[in-house]
Amino acid sequence: MDGIERMDLLEKLRGGEALNLREELLLTMRLSVPAMLSYLATIVMEYIDAAMVGSLGARGAAAVGLVSSSTWLIIGLCGAVSAGFSVQVAHRVGGGREAEARGVVRRGLATALAFSLLLSAVGAALSGSLPRWLGGEEDISGDAASYFFIYALGLPALQMNYIAGDMLQSSGNARLPSTINALMCVLNVVFNALLIFPSRVVPLWGVGVRLPGAGLGVTGAALGTLLAEVVSAALMLFFLLVRSPALRLRREPPAGRLREDLVRALKIGLPLALDGVAMGSAYVACTAIVAPLGTAAIAANTFAVTAEGLCYMPGYGIELAAATLVGQALGAGRGELARRLGWMVVLLGMAVMTLGGALLYLLAPQVIGTMTADPEILSLSVEVLRVELLAEPLYGAYIVVSGVFRGAGDTLFSSLMALASMWGVRLPLAAFLASRRGLRGVWLAMCVELCGRGAIFLARLAGPRWQRRGLAAAAAGSEGNEGSEGMQD
Repeated sequence: MDGIERMDLLEKLRGGEALNLREELLLTMRLSVPAMLSYLATIVMEYIDAAMVGSLGARGAAAVGLVSSSTWLIIGLCGAVSAGFSVQVAHRVGGGREAEARGVVRRGLATALAFSLLLSAVGAALSGSLPRWLGGEEDISGDAASYFFIYALGLPALQMNYIAGDMLQSSGNARLPSTINALMCVLNVVFNALLIFPSRVVPLWGVGVRLPGAGLGVTGAALGTLLAEVVSAALMLFFLLVRSPALRLRREPPAGRLREDLVRALKIGLPLALDGVAMGSAYVACTAIVAPLGTAAIAANTFAVTAEGLCYMPGYGIELAAATLVGQALGAGRGELARRLGWMVVLLGMAVMTLGGALLYLLAPQVIGTMTADPEILSLSVEVLRVELLAEPLYGAYIVVSGVFRGAGDTLFSSLMALASMWGVRLPLAAFLASRRGLRGVWLAMCVELCGRGAIFLARLAGPRWQRRGLAAAAAGSEGNEGSEGMQD
């Protein structure tokens, strides 16, 4: 590499220096690739969970699948809280206001922890009734309730993992969160192997090796995930608060005010929370549509959703990179650069998800086959998955454009569109087609809706409104904190 390539490209962006096309591409890849790998590690963890639980039979998979839609609702809320503060961090780091960024980190972590504790208590209280509300059959309701109860208890760790990782990403450190999430995946495999299955003898290089095990089944899968998340959250917080050059704790009065941070977090996060509620509740409603189709349909739906994540989770990683790139560019007052980087990262996301969709279309029987050996469930899972994979290019557009808008602080449009698209198109169409084509109809409705949503988001990206709003939000953040150095909460 020459001297220019060795320079910190984010520092050039923040300092107002010109970036050529090669440097813009390099910067995009430097942030996107680690984020993709991080999110891919997350879905691999879910994939391994599904495969391990699937080995217990269709009932175990159906139990997890029954409540998994509710976990997506919770994840959406946690993600909204994280985004409300991490976008502010990106704007302040991009504008060279690191003391203000550190103040946002302190107040953001405290707020997120309080929120997650409340959410955990509500989730635990509702866990016993949730499977019945979703229409689950009696033979899977017990395991489903146990799984969701343990999941709810782990929400503070999940929230801290999200917000600490997003803040590190917002400061430009994409590699570390990716590494920690990969470690979480490995730990999850180890904990699952110890907790799901009973003690057993397995052949290893021709020698029988006895492996210890608790034999907890579905409950063990939930516990394994919880323990992995706790370790991951602890590491994320350590590197954020102790080792991060820009964001680590210092002996200084926190710059900024809690009220101002909360107002901006609400402006950014509340639409995302509404988006999360709209999306999550729609997934819950979709589960209620699928549940009457029987245990086999629930299991097939679970396996297909898990496999599809191998395509869309890298897209969500690129979305996070998009929010960082656009947020820091707008924080530095560079609107045109934000626009170019936005389009660059969107095209990257579409390409990655198109390629992933094509590969998964070809390998669907093999991928699903690692999670179930039941021929009926395998055939149905592959069939519905292949229907939805046709939407991956435009699904990728929607995901990454959402990240661009989030980096700009322009989140209301994404939320309203998600609400209208999910509840106005997907669910009515799914309910109509489910009565005629079963699970196949539900996934066809998903494909149609995702294609339409992606096209609308691309049209919005081509306009100037999000860019103007992002510049205004970044400028407002700078003005709002002018003279606030040293102020206490």
